[in-house]
Amino acid sequence: MINYKHLYYFWVVAREGGIARASERLHLTPQTISAQIGLLEEKFGTALFSRVGRNLELTESGRLVLSYANEIFSLGGELEEMLRNLPETRPVLFKVGVADVVPKSIAYRLLDPALRLPETLRIVCREGALETLLGELATHRIDLVIADGPIPSAVNVKGFNHRLGDCGVSFFATPALRRSLEGEFPAMLSGAPLLLPGENSQVRKRLERWLDDNHLHPRIVGEFDDSALMKAFGQTGAGIFMAPTPIAEEVERQYGVAAIGNTEEVRARFYVISVERKISHPAVAAITETAREWLFCDATVRRREAVP
Repeated sequence: MINYKHLYYFWVVAREGGIARASERLHLTPQTISAQIGLLEEKFGTALFSRVGRNLELTESGRLVLSYANEIFSLGGELEEMLRNLPETRPVLFKVGVADVVPKSIAYRLLDPALRLPETLRIVCREGALETLLGELATHRIDLVIADGPIPSAVNVKGFNHRLGDCGVSFFATPALRRSLEGEFPAMLSGAPLLLPGENSQVRKRLERWLDDNHLHPRIVGEFDDSALMKAFGQTGAGIFMAPTPIAEEVERQYGVAAIGNTEEVRARFYVISVERKISHPAVAAITETAREWLFCDATVRRREAVP
């Protein structure tokens, strides 16, 4: 375990440019500071300073340690400032990572129950690649991750997958593109321009299997890790795109497109991933309970409506 007092002495010496000026700032003797830095170098097993004439210069290891020390003590200063300025009653921070393949409307509907809790919450959302978010979850920088699949087997992160539910998908096109398509759905997809989710998206694999099983051969014109960017391209008429059926009306309204068909055979699945095996956080509990009712209920209703 690093002795942070020793690291702080090193940081001050590096910033002040020498032990003499650091001793004035720290109100310690130069001998004391030299001894403490020596202990730090012994801990790291490498020299942090080299003497050039009468001056000290950072070694390569010293520059690396300084970069981390800058971040550590900068965060410490931010923490002190935040604590000094906290109101007497403050909202509880709820930090959520949203994988970039998860549609924004889905993320909103999943998080909305947390905003309705009696406790005052402030939600902090971070979007990014699933692997990056899982790293932040492992270091407790976020409370949970919303994803379209469980933790990938290749990712060495300890966490627990909580499945929220699954739903079918709908396909969308601009009115002009729809008029150019021939036949009925899904046959109209053959030869049509299609926008695909990126290779990291779990639903991508299910879509490709469905296309093969139904002997459909669309013309792939784009692949997108970010679901919002895919919809933005679809909004211009660049190609047909898909989204979970529960948000079909929102997609039509927001992007000026129309649903041209849907299938229950391609399932979009959603998970929350946490470091807890049993969900205890009230916000996470609200999200999982509401989502399971919403996703499964919507799928059941659609199947019932499809029965003649």
